[in-house]
Amino acid sequence: MTVSRRSLLAAPLALAMAPARAARNRRVAVIGAGMAGLACARRLVAAGVETIVLEARARIGGRVLTDRRWPGQPVELGATWIHGVSGNPVTALAREAGARRVATSDEASVAYGPDGSAIDIDADVSRVGALIEEAREVAGGLDNDISLKDAIEALPRYRRLDERGRMLLAHAVNARYELDYAGDWSELSAWSLDEDSAFGGGDVLFPDGYDALPALLARGLDIRLGAVVEAVSRAGWGTRVRLAGGEAVGADHVVVTVPLGVLKTGGIAFEPELPAGHLEAIRRLGFGILEKTCLRFAKPFWPADVDWIEFVSGRRGEWTEWLSLARATGAAVLVGFHGGAQARVLGSLDDGAVVEAALDALRTMFGSNVPAPAGSIVTRWAADPFSRGAYSFNAVGSDGAMRRALAEPVDGRLFLAGEATSAEYFATTHGAYLSGLAAAEAILAA
Repeated sequence: MTVSRRSLLAAPLALAMAPARAARNRRVAVIGAGMAGLACARRLVAAGVETIVLEARARIGGRVLTDRRWPGQPVELGATWIHGVSGNPVTALAREAGARRVATSDEASVAYGPDGSAIDIDADVSRVGALIEEAREVAGGLDNDISLKDAIEALPRYRRLDERGRMLLAHAVNARYELDYAGDWSELSAWSLDEDSAFGGGDVLFPDGYDALPALLARGLDIRLGAVVEAVSRAGWGTRVRLAGGEAVGADHVVVTVPLGVLKTGGIAFEPELPAGHLEAIRRLGFGILEKTCLRFAKPFWPADVDWIEFVSGRRGEWTEWLSLARATGAAVLVGFHGGAQARVLGSLDDGAVVEAALDALRTMFGSNVPAPAGSIVTRWAADPFSRGAYSFNAVGSDGAMRRALAEPVDGRLFLAGEATSAEYFATTHGAYLSGLAAAEAILAA
């Protein structure tokens, strides 16, 4: 079994739509054509509100990005799963879009040790998992939040671990936390890192492409691609959005759905400045890095009946988790994941060096006859100026209250949405989608 993936259960969400007031000829500008922006715009248009979507990229979808360069083998470079299908609004969207879904299982996995031999790590991982939970419980009694790393290393039990124990702990931390939340253990809050909720029912991916969902949401919307927003100003009773090149778009309300990473780096100027609570949330919440290395082969050389391959290499975070698409989609494709600090290390290498490092790991596990891939894709979300990373996490000193503060309307005219504004479902497509609907409802009720 893999160490964990979003496994908390949550009751199905009852999404209560507030009755819309008359549109009153209002105009709304939505910045960003990801899941949040498209959901918001779709709801507003359905209520009769004139809405324009401004998207900096030459495509819609945001962090949903299906790559189709390999004929018959779509690969997700961004969002991959519906995490928890039961009661999940994205499941309903998938049905509406007619998108096929295939389940993947954490239990369909195999693990290999540093020498490439298959190993059973379930019992060991359970033991180190108990140590991690003990560290978090102890940290919970402190006056101030600390990092997961500091909480673990402060335990006497940690200091007594032998080399194998520390290797397994590093593997568990990486697979259970760093890859799930896209942050390094030195950044993750020991108090609130998993303060999110989840839907039950397991996870599914899209063998024909996740991009069917943003395509559905975008139908009938007024979307301007290549519209890079530089500034949002609130003046008089309305708002003004300034685009690169100087063009201005006026609106009664603006909904900003860009990733938290863009807000952190000042990608959009706000005039006047955002309120103190919003600024504190932007500063203190974490925005993580999760990168993928996708390799296509002529046929599987790995066990084709598993979804996950774990590599307990002794080098923390290096090629720890691999997703095999062979069982779910029939494609001879492996996807290696890196998060946090190790993702930054790989980000400094060119694609060729990353692929060679991936092959070294695969040849350790499966032998020197592992062939060169027929195709490879290395993601660069951290370098993308319109994302600056993957998704948000609760860093030391941050929590759900800051996410709720970030979602608070400003002067009744400016609204922020996106997964980072969701206290319950951050770092998920359903969190982004629901936040967009919430922003639309707030505008309709204004």
